[in-house]
Amino acid sequence: MQRKFITNLGLLLLLNFLIKPFWIFGIDRTVQNTVSVEDYGIYFALFNFSLLFNIVLDLGITTYNNRSIAQNTELLSKYFSGIIVFKLLLALIYFLITFIVGCLAGYDHTRFYILLFLSINQFLISFIQYLRSNVAGLQLFTLDSLLSVLDKSLMILFCGVLLWGNIVDIQFNLMHFIYAQTLAYGITGAIVFFIVLVRSKQFTFKIDFSFLWSIVKQTFPYAVLVLTMTFYYRMDAVMLDLMLDDGEKQASIYAQAYRLMDAFNQIGVLFAGLLLPMFAYMIKRNEKINELLQLAFSLLFIPAVVLAILSFFFSNTIMEALYKNSIQESAVILPILMMCFVAIATTYIYGTLLTANGSLLILNKLAIGGLLLNLVLNFILIPFYQGYGSAVASLITQLLVVISQIFYVRHLFKLDVNIRFGLMLILFVILVYLMVGAIKIYVNELVTQLVLSTIIAFLLGVALKLINLKKIYETLINKGE
Repeated sequence: MQRKFITNLGLLLLLNFLIKPFWIFGIDRTVQNTVSVEDYGIYFALFNFSLLFNIVLDLGITTYNNRSIAQNTELLSKYFSGIIVFKLLLALIYFLITFIVGCLAGYDHTRFYILLFLSINQFLISFIQYLRSNVAGLQLFTLDSLLSVLDKSLMILFCGVLLWGNIVDIQFNLMHFIYAQTLAYGITGAIVFFIVLVRSKQFTFKIDFSFLWSIVKQTFPYAVLVLTMTFYYRMDAVMLDLMLDDGEKQASIYAQAYRLMDAFNQIGVLFAGLLLPMFAYMIKRNEKINELLQLAFSLLFIPAVVLAILSFFFSNTIMEALYKNSIQESAVILPILMMCFVAIATTYIYGTLLTANGSLLILNKLAIGGLLLNLVLNFILIPFYQGYGSAVASLITQLLVVISQIFYVRHLFKLDVNIRFGLMLILFVILVYLMVGAIKIYVNELVTQLVLSTIIAFLLGVALKLINLKKIYETLINKGE
């Protein structure tokens, strides 16, 4: 299983590193620099608002389906038709709730129009994620890796034509950006639907209420988990927008720093998507998860620490290289959010293992506690410290949640505490911090600083045996499972 994880993770990361950075830093960043600060602030706040009730579109079905198909592939034909119809019904409920709450929040006609298309995009994303959960559950990881970048590839094509193609004589605005996303998601959804339909070999458009009720009962714990986690991941921008007089501007400033964290956060999403069916498969067969757990943790945690330290030393320079407005304000927020990424990255490993184990009660207790803590901290800190206060609230919440997850994993799986590994991690963090600080003093050019820091950090990880290249090589050349 480790070999399957390494090879498919390599393909997944390669494809996503080729496509998604260009989307985030080439397209999305260019859009923010092209439109006004206030317009992008409105978009970012509404985008996060459209995510708050996203769970209604899914109710935990995707996670449940991924785990179920991975353990019993014959369930695909049984579940496929019923779940598709169910998701269409859930979409109607999602639109109703989103617009009612939007009305209560006081959104005007312009914001409602933007919110409509952002909500359509959320439905399409949820639809694609469910369809891909079938592909991953069938252990078709190579195909799933290709599908993971299809939507962003199409968006780059469409937005690239609008921004730089000089084919259409129009002034680019925010809605063109949103329309391009809708078209890309629609095409991707149609393609993935056809692929799963071929695998399922049957599709019947009918409503089976007994089946829907049985699914709801089984997926409800997943739904509660995703809902609470979405709120404490995404409430920051919404609260900034609603609580402050210059909320649109503050949300836009926060978005500049958040974009970098969100970009690297996609790596964690890829890890979780790959690990969930693997962990579920291994747990069902009573296989030991120790080695895969430590391997996945090392491969994600170490780069996260390096990125956080680089952001601490070079935040101003990075923001100046990427943006035109509010450089100092966003540069202060960036290091805090990148420290959040370290905690979130760890959550993608340990939280995914708890999910695969079906430990939803534990995860829901932690998520609800995290949500309440995050809301209280935001209400206290935002009026005084604006985006910086919101980032600090997120960091405190994420750290407490992930520490609790690690504790529960150790207890449930009776894992021994690897003291040497922990000491090497601490030593690694200290050495990387000192090394990056020295590079900042003696090396001038930003790209050289970042590249040199990354290379030395990697060599340190290998020297301290946090990254065991020999073991990875042996795993790759061993064809047997």
